[in-house]
Amino acid sequence: CNYTTHQVCKNFIKLDCQQGEQFSEEKICPENTLIQPGSENVAPKEEKPKVLTEKEIKRKIEEYNGKAKNCLGMRLNPDGTYTGFIKVHLKLRRPVTVPAGIRPQSIYDVLKEVNPAEITNKRTSFYLPLDAIKQLHISSVTTVNEVITGLLKKFMVIDNPQKFALFYQTKKGNDVHLQKLKENEHPLLIRLLAGPDTTVSNFAMKENETGEVEWK
Repeated sequence: CNYTTHQVCKNFIKLDCQQGEQFSEEKICPENTLIQPGSENVAPKEEKPKVLTEKEIKRKIEEYNGKAKNCLGMRLNPDGTYTGFIKVHLKLRRPVTVPAGIRPQSIYDVLKEVNPAEITNKRTSFYLPLDAIKQLHISSVTTVNEVITGLLKKFMVIDNPQKFALFYQTKKGNDVHLQKLKENEHPLLIRLLAGPDTTVSNFAMKENETGEVEWK
């Protein structure tokens, strides 16, 4: 008997050709857990957050700073928290909404937490440059949700933050592996554990394609 299957799945299929060519045993091909060459795949596996002791944090920061370049190391604070930089790639394929006819926010507007949406009722939409990179200085207690909200404010985007998601992206050759981060995860901890090399791992903000958010 003959059959056609994916190259990866062939070891997971057994045939019983004595029963009308039906499967005697069938296993689901774990294709959604594989990294396809030259493509992006979201990892479905959820891992428990890594918890470090104070000594481990201090040692990790020393190791990190020993490899970091361009003065982009991390700083340990007396209260046990630490600060550092992360780079976020903006990979948005839909237009974003911004207030129309107002100047970009100044540093004073940011410090005063001026909401651009309250300045005017006029709205306009445009596409952000694909794969633009924004560097953020954050704390170890900064959450994924706060990173997304902060990025939207920097670009004066007034869309609902729930429309966006932050991913941890790793590269190996031509393969790209994406892991969607939970809103309460801490990106700086992920950066600390991964090390300062952003050529093999970084963060990406994309549309939240969960079906829970209505795009208009």
